Amino acid sequence: MARTSIDYEDVYQALPGMVALLTPDLVFADVNEAYVRGTGRPRESLIGRYVFDVFPESVNAPDAKNSHHLRASLLRVLATGERDTMPLQRYDIESPEHSGDWQEHYWSPVNCPVLGPDGRIRLILHRVEEVTEFVRARSLGGDTAGRVLEAELYTRARELQELNTRLREAHAREREVALVLQKAMLPATRQMGHRRAAVRYRPAVGALNVCGDWYDLVDLVGGHRIGVSVGDVVGHGLEAAGVMGQLRSALSATSRVADGPGQALNVLGRYANVVDGAESATVVTTFIDFDRHVITYSSAGHPPPVLLHRDGRVEFLDRATDPPLDARPEPRPRPEASVAFSPGATLVLYTDGLIERRREDIDVGLRRLADSLSHHRELDPEPLADTVLRELLPPGGATDDTALVVVRL
Repeated sequence: MARTSIDYEDVYQALPGMVALLTPDLVFADVNEAYVRGTGRPRESLIGRYVFDVFPESVNAPDAKNSHHLRASLLRVLATGERDTMPLQRYDIESPEHSGDWQEHYWSPVNCPVLGPDGRIRLILHRVEEVTEFVRARSLGGDTAGRVLEAELYTRARELQELNTRLREAHAREREVALVLQKAMLPATRQMGHRRAAVRYRPAVGALNVCGDWYDLVDLVGGHRIGVSVGDVVGHGLEAAGVMGQLRSALSATSRVADGPGQALNVLGRYANVVDGAESATVVTTFIDFDRHVITYSSAGHPPPVLLHRDGRVEFLDRATDPPLDARPEPRPRPEASVAFSPGATLVLYTDGLIERRREDIDVGLRRLADSLSHHRELDPEPLADTVLRELLPPGGATDDTALVVVRL
């Protein structure tokens, strides 16, 4: 069957609903015929004008905040890139023919982003269904119960919008707390002497930018040595982050005085037994001795670190793996193992959000990580970390938290 040529300009103008296209500056870019008829405004009086210059707040409206709600909805679309549906709005329009004659109108608006090829918002599609006649018909028909129901629905819609606004504000405040908490509990990216390191932290989709995954880099006593660790506390949000902060701080302090990573995890395991929320927490820690070119490591139920050799060979450090921190009622010594490295090699530590996918064997994720590291081994730690995340995390974000540390040895 031959493909029909479609004139989308004709389709847009013929849409039965009122539709306007706004620029990101909230200026009218176009309107369809239904919008012209519904607002009583000629097209030339709309195009190129700021929407709230054309439709300012109506002094006769029973709720003078309706323009504020529309503005807030449009700004949410610009901020989130997501569709925003508004509850029923009353907005009175001054008659174009009779100044001072305000006509009661009821609208049901929806605002949607229109994305360009680069993924940025190019326009906002503002669609309005006018329900004024429906509301009037219910009021003029003598249906007392109908009028009461209509008023109740309108009141509940206004209350719902106010509640949604308060929830958004509360979420924004909680997110600010989360960001401050994250900054306080996780060390910033830093140079360790002349050694280069990169750290990345990605919360799960829908989380508050703070989670139970953590990393740490500490200078160790005696020689040219550093400790690098990553850990994972079950859960997301502020509660998991609080547990994470306790375990990270404890391991950071313990590592500075422990004889090795195994002993550091011994002490941490005893501490985890008395921390509520530390159940099933995992961690791996590595002590890097740059004078001897040796990495000593120990893992408590955590995915193995990766040693990326200069020739592209990938070695998983999995010879000292033990159960999670609180797995045994009576703690016993943790194993540790050592491996030699050549200057210029790369050590990579991560949490399971980087490699695990639902209904997929973990070995598949480990191979995916090994291939990415080997292919991009010439990159410095910063671009290497970004590349690994881009190649391994799903486009829309992972369903589990992810921490990543890349150290050039």
